[in-house]
Parts: sequence; C-alpha cells; structure tokens
Amino acid sequence: MSGFDGQVVLVTGAGRGLGAAYARAFAERGATVVVHDAGLAVDGGGGDRAVADALANEIGGVAAHQDLRDVRSCEMLVERTFDAFGRLDAVVHNAGLLAIEPLEEAHRHWDDIVHSTLDAAFHITRTAWPIMKQQRYGRFVFTTSSRAMVPRESVAGFSAYAASRMGAFGLMLAVCAEGADHGIRANAISPVVTGTRTSTRELSDELTPEHVVPAVLHLASSECTYSGVVVHAEGGTFHTVGWVDGQALQFESEGVVQTA
Repeated sequence: MSGFDGQVVLVTGAGRGLGAAYARAFAERGATVVVHDAGLAVDGGGGDRAVADALANEIGGVAAHQDLRDVRSCEMLVERTFDAFGRLDAVVHNAGLLAIEPLEEAHRHWDDIVHSTLDAAFHITRTAWPIMKQQRYGRFVFTTSSRAMVPRESVAGFSAYAASRMGAFGLMLAVCAEGADHGIRANAISPVVTGTRTSTRELSDELTPEHVVPAVLHLASSECTYSGVVVHAEGGTFHTVGWVDGQALQFESEGVVQTA
C-alpha cells in the first residue's frame, strides 16, 4: 500500500466506528485528514462537536462539524478544506443516519436519512469536482450496503437506508463515467462490522472496522486505477460485488415466457 504523503483526505462521519478507523489509517500513512463529524446520534438528534475534535487531536488532523443534511454545509465543508490546504485528493463518503421503521412510518426520518447519506455525497462530490479536475487527480470512495444490493440481505425497516445506499451506488457509477477523462476514480465499499445497527452478524473480533480499512485505503490511493467497483469487506476478506444477467424473459399477451 502506497502512502498518502502530501495528500489531503476528507472522511465524513469520521468521529466514530468505521470513519474513525479510516481517518486513523490515512493519518498513519502521511495524509492530512479532515475529520468530519457533526456528532449526531444515529437518528439525527443531538450534535456533539467534541466527537470530531477528539479524533482530530489524536491523529493531528483537522476537525469539521457541518451538518450534512444542509446543502450549503456540504459545500462549505469542501470549500474550507480547499481554502486551508489548496488541494483535495480523496473523499471517503462514510456519513449517514439510520432509523429502523416499518414502511408506513418511514416518512418520519426519510428526509434526514436521504439528505445525510445520499444527497450529502452528491453535493460534496459536485463541489470537489472542479478541484479534482484541475488537479487531474482525485479519488472518491462511496459507501453502499448489502442491505441495499442483495435480496437475501434485505431486512424489514430499512427502506430509507437501503434506498440511500443503493442511490450511492448509482451516483458512484455516474461519477466513474464522468471522471474517466480527468484522472478521477470512483468506487464503493460495502462494509460488514459488528457493533452497528445495520449488522445482524453475531459479535466477532474479526468483524471490526479495522478489517475494512485495507480496502478503503486502496480505493482512495493512487494505486487504484480502476473505477465502478463495489468491494464487499467482511472480517478481513474482500470480494467485488457485481450484477449477473439472468434468464431472458419474453412478454406475450398470454403471460411471461422464459427463454434461455
């Protein structure tokens, strides 16, 4: 794994859990890390600036506290990063909220979850875009989830979360296509860890955020020369997630006829 000396890396939702593990790893490899975290509770309540401050002090990074549910705050996060350091090499879109609710009640937190998880990734990306185009270099790491992409992993109560994480997959593909001519690469991580409300795995020492870190480091590095890939990371094992064409269907007035 190459280092990140001289690079500036922005990690959203970096105060705890996966984001904190990512931020520490980037700092250990020489990056200047912008540790973003609004300090919100998992459902969007509260707002503790000390969460980002503590980790930034620990790793020698810079804390940022913008509430990513607000468009202008997303723009300011990137603008202030660029104003401070004159460049932005990688963005890890880790931030997001979660509320587990039955479908008929999902409207209560839908906007908060979509704004912080999907919309924020879009607004941060579009604001960072001209910076990276000017540099002729940039890396975006989006976050998706098997909850959104794999039918057997889907669970009740995750409608807003799943829709947002699947939306991030689509956004990643669009960024992949548009960035190809500008030295910009976009990929996604699909992490599985215990200790989060999105995981139904049994507690295990091998399902920790640190076991996801190697994939994120690679996707955010200059060594990553490809785009459009989702890496599923679980317990130190990694594999790509893709779509497979299924059996062809022919629609007729009498019904659906399956063809080989």
